Amino acid sequence: MSKSKVPTGTDVARLARVSKSAVSRAYNGGYVAPEVRERIFEAARKLRYRPSNAARALSTNRSNLIGLAITALDNQFYPELVDRLNDRLSLDGYRCVLFETRGEAGLEPVLDELLGFRLDGVIMASTSFATRVASECEDAGVPVIMLNNVDLTAQVGGVSADNRHGGEAVAQHFQSLGITRTAVINGLAESSASVERTAFFRDAMLRAGLPEPIVACGKYDFETTARVTAELLRLPDRPTGIFCVTDLMALSCLQAVVGCGLVPGEDVAVAGFDNVPIAAWPAFDLTTYAVPVPEIVETAWQRLISAIRGSEVPKEVLRVQGELVIRSSTVGRADRD
Repeated sequence: MSKSKVPTGTDVARLARVSKSAVSRAYNGGYVAPEVRERIFEAARKLRYRPSNAARALSTNRSNLIGLAITALDNQFYPELVDRLNDRLSLDGYRCVLFETRGEAGLEPVLDELLGFRLDGVIMASTSFATRVASECEDAGVPVIMLNNVDLTAQVGGVSADNRHGGEAVAQHFQSLGITRTAVINGLAESSASVERTAFFRDAMLRAGLPEPIVACGKYDFETTARVTAELLRLPDRPTGIFCVTDLMALSCLQAVVGCGLVPGEDVAVAGFDNVPIAAWPAFDLTTYAVPVPEIVETAWQRLISAIRGSEVPKEVLRVQGELVIRSSTVGRADRD
């Protein structure tokens, strides 16, 4: 065989002195006598043969590939989510195929990319058309579960952080500090996480008899958040507490506060949501609601793999409770120390 030629199953069968179907069964979980299986794998090692995942998917109707759709990796919450999910999938013999939707302006590009693969299941963590894409995947016979950004109409099952608990925890923390003038910097209108966190924070402040928070849109974007933070801080009666619905925006907000000559935790309290790893860095020391990523990933995967094995994904959204981590961005470094 030429060194430039990629070895095939036929080459392995010839060297192992077995049929091509025996090679296929050995790699696809069918029955092959132990001594024959060892001969096949030894021949494959000598030839440096690697079975085609596409061919295996055609013969078994399983690719062992799970699609994960996210908006973008510049949100520090998602790299941790991807790592955790990839590790968890590998324990059951699956691999993750990552799709960055990048806020696509239309539905078709996202669908074409997702459904162009022979995926065994899809996890939707993107804010872009997430519910509609999930419904189309289900109609195509591909099990779907929504993660973090969920379907508030309960048409597609999902797993999320407990946004009520988180929004209320931040509001109660601000109240305990005597903060009455507050603002929320939210994300996108189609993001359930943004909608819920904003609403629950607002409702908790109003129930306490405090003024309604100012709401500004940061669009989940670092530069936009910095700009709207500066605008908030230029108001005659500027807020003394700002809740950002993600840590990505909270980190930008902190930078903008400092840029305006103010001290986070003393002049303005800033809180986020997610507890991404860099939130604990001394340069930021961000108060934030810690999302229990391992538990969310495990719960979502158990639901999805059950669907892959024939069960139906429950339509309701399961909320997983986290906890508020208090750092100096709200209480000041002197009080923290």
